[in-house]
Amino acid sequence: MKRLHRPDLFGWSAFDESRDLDFHSVLWRRADGNVAIDPLPLSAHDRKHLADLGGVALVVVTNSDHTRAAEPLAKECGARLAGPAAERARFPLACDLWLADGDEPVPGLVAIALDGSKTPGELALVLDRTTLVTGDLVRAHEGGRLTTLPAAKLRDPARAAASVRRLAALRDVDAVLVGDGWPIFRGAGVALRELAESLGR
Repeated sequence: MKRLHRPDLFGWSAFDESRDLDFHSVLWRRADGNVAIDPLPLSAHDRKHLADLGGVALVVVTNSDHTRAAEPLAKECGARLAGPAAERARFPLACDLWLADGDEPVPGLVAIALDGSKTPGELALVLDRTTLVTGDLVRAHEGGRLTTLPAAKLRDPARAAASVRRLAALRDVDAVLVGDGWPIFRGAGVALRELAESLGR
């Protein structure tokens, strides 16, 4: 796994040829049990690295299109599995926790439920107020610039834009770790506000 912008954050990726971008997973190493977000399948190298870092205690899936390797990883590590509360009735995985807006599954990690994306209640996660982890709605198809899913894929573009504006209002956010595309490790608050402004009112 690659070390990210903080010594307690790691990531691993897979290149998607159909979209010409990377899919990403995040691991937050913490003393009371590590948290994995939208985990992809692990290579042998990354599996050993994960074991060296202490495995996983909680797996968070941001939306039903990001189940990826969440279930086998949770079973392998004996971890709890968390998903978005708004998808509970039809979520493809059995979860131990259902996260709604404002929930804090572990100290320092706060869930934000987004509206209008392609799945109901898609989660974004704010880590220690300064790092935003996104699933599908907010992404980056080019370095240094954030975008959203195409309007045709959104359940409600106006509500999705309002969700982006809500994220842009998080003034302490300095890094955005997207599920799809290029992460922004510094100055991401500016990129979020530029994205919100581009979506209009």
